[in-house]
Amino acid sequence: MKSIFEQIGGTYTQIGDYLLPDLSLPAETQTGNIGVWALRHKRYLKQHHKVLYYNLLTSGKLHSHLADTQEQAQQLFLRLVKELAEKEGVTEQLKSTDQLAWVRRMNNIRNRATEIVNNEVIYGQL
Repeated sequence: MKSIFEQIGGTYTQIGDYLLPDLSLPAETQTGNIGVWALRHKRYLKQHHKVLYYNLLTSGKLHSHLADTQEQAQQLFLRLVKELAEKEGVTEQLKSTDQLAWVRRMNNIRNRATEIVNNEVIYGQL
């Protein structure tokens, strides 16, 4: 008599005295890059939202979710850096006249933009 698993097309592999079902995750299409933002979000999901993480993983949607998060975070970061630099007068003129001040101010802007992206996209989006 076939089990329900076998009736729907499942197969078993014998390991020692046990028959173990042959299970695999659905194939996930590679859609987009996974970068630092996506890896942070993945770590956050894995540590703080385990059910959502494993639901995405087992449904084959984790990679596309992370790629979307990466794209959103990167776009927001670049936009914030550009807007803050314009707003605060950090220009190419400053870069050519006082490189150290330009680097100091750009690092400050990038750090603030990183904090905003982390709070709004990486750790706040679900």
